[in-house]
Amino acid sequence: MARRSLGKLDISVDFSRHLLGFEDFPREKRADFAAIFGRSAPLELEIGSGRGMFLGNTAVARPEYDFLGVEIGRKYAKFCAILLAKRGIENAKAFCGDAVRVLRELIDENTLRAVHVYFPDPWWKRAHRKRRVLREETLRLIESRLETGGTMHFRTDVLEYYQSTLTLVAQTTSLEGPFEDPGNDGSGNDDLEIGGSGNDGPEIDGKAYRTHFERRTLLHDEPVYRAVFRKT
Repeated sequence: MARRSLGKLDISVDFSRHLLGFEDFPREKRADFAAIFGRSAPLELEIGSGRGMFLGNTAVARPEYDFLGVEIGRKYAKFCAILLAKRGIENAKAFCGDAVRVLRELIDENTLRAVHVYFPDPWWKRAHRKRRVLREETLRLIESRLETGGTMHFRTDVLEYYQSTLTLVAQTTSLEGPFEDPGNDGSGNDDLEIGGSGNDGPEIDGKAYRTHFERRTLLHDEPVYRAVFRKT
């Protein structure tokens, strides 16, 4: 299922405090997220924020956490920042840029409470699969940036992508899992710090969804494959 295009952006909203980019950081210097958010709090990263549903809803549901949503498409990153600004959400920021570069250049090791990767581009052609975000380099970066006990959450509607990613995680990292994501039945699981207070978001026929793409997939009665991994 293809990602829908965005309409006209509401640029009447001042979203300047909610949108970041590499130009905001000196070269060769890690990001000071305590300064960016104005406090010291557990930090979670979303790779590919899309329209910002997960980022916005989770930030509101879990105010004790800070969230950084990385989106390579500038129009989508702006859309997400506008959404955050409109809702007055202060514990989430949108970042326009390549997530692998963000992980490599801006984030220290052992600092992320969780990394969320929901419905990344599957790059269908075999010759193009090296462009997938969940490749060997990215998975090793995610593992190194997660704190002990931190989790990686992965969802896709492509069975081949799901199966190959599970194999790649096992081959290239020491992450434990896959654990069943509670979104399979909407029950929640506080032991894995998923969704906060056992709330995984809205539901369709008892199945919880976190993004607009996931909602469309469930409405079309198509399967969603979910997995969680933990750093020990």
